Amino acid sequence: MFTLDWFLDSGVRILAILAIGAIIYFVLRRLIPGMVKRSVVHRRKGHLTGEAKKRVDTLSSALNHGLAIIIVVVALVTILPEFGVNIGALLAGLGVVGIAVGFGAQITIQDLIAGFFILIEDQYRVGDVVKIADIGGLVEKISIRRTILRDLDGVIHSVPNSLIKVASNLTKGYSRVNLNVSVAYGENLDYVIQVINRVCDEMAADPQWGPLIVKKPQVLRVDKLGDSGVDIKILGDTKPIRQWEVTGELRLRLKREFDREGIEIPWPHTKVYFGNALPGTIKDQK
Repeated sequence: MFTLDWFLDSGVRILAILAIGAIIYFVLRRLIPGMVKRSVVHRRKGHLTGEAKKRVDTLSSALNHGLAIIIVVVALVTILPEFGVNIGALLAGLGVVGIAVGFGAQITIQDLIAGFFILIEDQYRVGDVVKIADIGGLVEKISIRRTILRDLDGVIHSVPNSLIKVASNLTKGYSRVNLNVSVAYGENLDYVIQVINRVCDEMAADPQWGPLIVKKPQVLRVDKLGDSGVDIKILGDTKPIRQWEVTGELRLRLKREFDREGIEIPWPHTKVYFGNALPGTIKDQK
């Protein structure tokens, strides 16, 4: 079968098909990011922000992956007849087999459909921090079938898209500082709130930290009367994925300022009485 004439005829066609497929793939692979970028920039009225860049990278990666699959399938269908394979009969046979295989591939099909909607609805992108299927981490890759996450321990999680019922995106658009600070019951809360807001103002004016803050953190309310102290809630907005470092710096500055101002940060403690009358009771006053 594989004679010199075959190599000169079919072999040349096979090499030509492979070469054309490779050229199409590499050309489109270079063009797709530019086309996606122009589309995203047009929708955002000419501005390519950090969020838009993540969207471009995510869509480009998914489209390149899908493109590679399509080119490989088309190349195989085109090449097989050169080896004497009857494509018509093969497709008919695959149709029958496909019915049986389809029942076993339902989960894979669900993955593909879920992945399609994740990309189209822009639920999250590469570079976002999300929680999906009870797993939290940084999105490193999104394909039409699965999402790859890396958690804080550096562990890689491969999550099939069909398992994603609820996607919680912690870094889309902006992120939030949501901090509770506890002070002792004996402190003047009005003064404590004044000190906290002053620290937040100083941090927002800092040339290093100010650019990371979208909305200056401020005291929202007295949040809880706890067992050992009074909790004061602080809220503010930061640029995406910067909330943890901003919150950490704010905690550090508040601790230093509380120490300077003599404001007590409480800790759990217990008073024990060995049969003595409690201070302030009627028995104690006799």
